[in-house]
Parts: sequence; structure tokens; C-alpha cells
Amino acid sequence: MTAPRLEIRNIVKSYGGRRVVDDVSIKVMPGQVTCLLGPSGCGKSSTLRIIAGVEMQDSGTIFVDGDLVCDTQYRVPPEERSIGLMFQDFALFPHLSVADNVGFGLQGGARKNRNRIGELLEKVGMSRFINSYPHELSGGEQQRIALARALAPKPKIMLMDEPFSGLDDRLRDDIRDETLAVLKEEGAGVLLVTHEPGEAMRMADQIALMRGGKVVQYGAPYHIYNAPADKEAASFFSDINVIRGTVQGALTDTPFGQFLAPGVPDGTEVDIVIRPQHLKIDFDRAGRGPNPTPSDGTPARGLVQRARFMGSESLVEFKMDFDGSVLRALVPSVFLPKEGTPLWIMIRRDRCFVFAR
Repeated sequence: MTAPRLEIRNIVKSYGGRRVVDDVSIKVMPGQVTCLLGPSGCGKSSTLRIIAGVEMQDSGTIFVDGDLVCDTQYRVPPEERSIGLMFQDFALFPHLSVADNVGFGLQGGARKNRNRIGELLEKVGMSRFINSYPHELSGGEQQRIALARALAPKPKIMLMDEPFSGLDDRLRDDIRDETLAVLKEEGAGVLLVTHEPGEAMRMADQIALMRGGKVVQYGAPYHIYNAPADKEAASFFSDINVIRGTVQGALTDTPFGQFLAPGVPDGTEVDIVIRPQHLKIDFDRAGRGPNPTPSDGTPARGLVQRARFMGSESLVEFKMDFDGSVLRALVPSVFLPKEGTPLWIMIRRDRCFVFAR
């Protein structure tokens, strides 16, 4: 069985009595991209610095290819851990050419190094800039050079801390895809830190969602998105609507009908969470009142408060008759009803999440 490229077990780190990394355990397999995802201050970058050897954990262990590199007594120096680093600040040496920047950390003969530099510059599409200097390059070009430099010593693990945040939006997706392809080809295990859910979903094979120093959910992007651990996890990936209810007999009554709440004790107050794209406006019933069928569920009426065209879809906000709350629906294409228009809304039960409050 293949050993993980990187494995951290039960890492803990405190500053001033406050735990910023709290019992974090993660595995990264060869060629796999794992993302540490969460809001600012959740412990992502601190975890990365501990793995890199820049900071020391209070407890826990770190392994590379199954070999111990750090616990609270034994510590392999950062430069000997076979770890590459990429940050949002590309940190290229301004006085060195592209070739010299890429080859800066290489050891061995000049001919061998030239071959490795040439190979990497070709992979990142920068061969023609081999004799250029960083100030002559765009941000995207500098990012490609930073990637080549980090990969030059053939690290087993690549640590990336918000490496694309300094790039323009239009360029960012292309650079991310190109970077991912090169990293996969090199076979390094990648640990990427980001606060952007879209970036994590686009790049990661596995996501570790962090909050308050802890990993609150760990798994494939599809699982994290479609089976969130709690309301906060659901809201981190997209806007949400919340409908409140109380459980009786493993069911929760709402204006949209009953929802299952298996295993939740009677009397427990719950939040029923649904994303705006899973609200359905019943155009056939508009203005005529409800006439539900079993497949439809129960519709509820709301008055349009605001409608905005978002490009490929429209966002419509409703003030609901049943409690005055505001629900938001995403509707494909252009749909801009006037303020005050009454419409009937249904929700997809299979896309709802029920969380105890």
C-alpha cells in the first residue's frame, strides 16, 4: 500500500494560551491536491508553516513518505524535508534572470541543472523568457516562474499559500489549471491553502474545511458541498436560505410541508437550509393559489421584494407570507418580476439540510 506523501497527526499549536491549530490530522497522497479551506484566522497558514518547519508544533507528528520528519523532540530542518513552497508573494530575486531564479536551489553539475531548468520552463510555457528578469514579466508570468523554481529540486510535497490571489480574475482560472496540470505531472503531493470555496472546488481532490483551528469536515469536494456537516459549512460554499421549525415525531412542520429529521429528539428547534438555486417558482400556479401534487410538495406564497439580473441567471428575493422572512431564489436566464408581485414557491426536499439549532 502506497504511503501518503504527507501525513500530519494530531497537530496542536497555541499562541498566548489560544489554540490556533487544534488536533489537525491530514493525509496527502502522491499526485493529490488537498485544500485547507476556511476563513481568515482559522489556522490554515499556521498549519502550513508547521509542516514547512518554519514553526514548531506543541504536539503531534509529521511524516513524509512514511518517515518521521518532526515531533516534539525530533526535527528535520526545513531545507531537508523535500518540501516546495509557493506563496501569494512570488518572491523572485529581482537581480537574477529567469534561468537563475529557477535554478537557485539546485545542486549538482551545470549541465544537469540546465536540463532541469529547460524542462521546467517548457512545462510552464516560459522557455522564451529564459534570459529575462522578473521586472520584465507580467504577474501571471512571474507566477509560472515561481512554480518552476519551487518544482526544480523535485520536492515530494508542494505547499501553496494563496498562490493565485494576486492575479487578475480573468487570468486566475487559466493559471490555476496550468499549475494543477504541471503539479499532477510532477507527482508531488500538494497542500493548498485558500479562503475561496470556488478555488478549492476547482483544484482539490480533497478538502479539509477549517474553523477555529479545527478541521470541521474532510472529504471530496462533491461530498463537502452536498453533505455539509453543519449550517456554517453549507453557508461557506454559497448563499443559503434558512427556514426554522420544531421536531415532533422525527418530522418538522413548515409552510412547505413536513421534513424528515431522523434521530432528532422531539421539541428540538431546527434550521432547514436550502440554497437559492434549489427554490422553484411555480409559474403555472402564479396568481391562482396553491394546488399541490405529491411530487410538488407544498407551495408557499411570497411577494417579490427585489429582482436582479446576474448574467446567466436572475436573483429574486421574496418576503414570505407565513412569517415575513426573506427567501432568495436563483432563476435561469432573465426573470425580473415587479416589486410586490405575488408568486408561489416550492423547494426541493432532496436538496434540503436539517440541522439542530
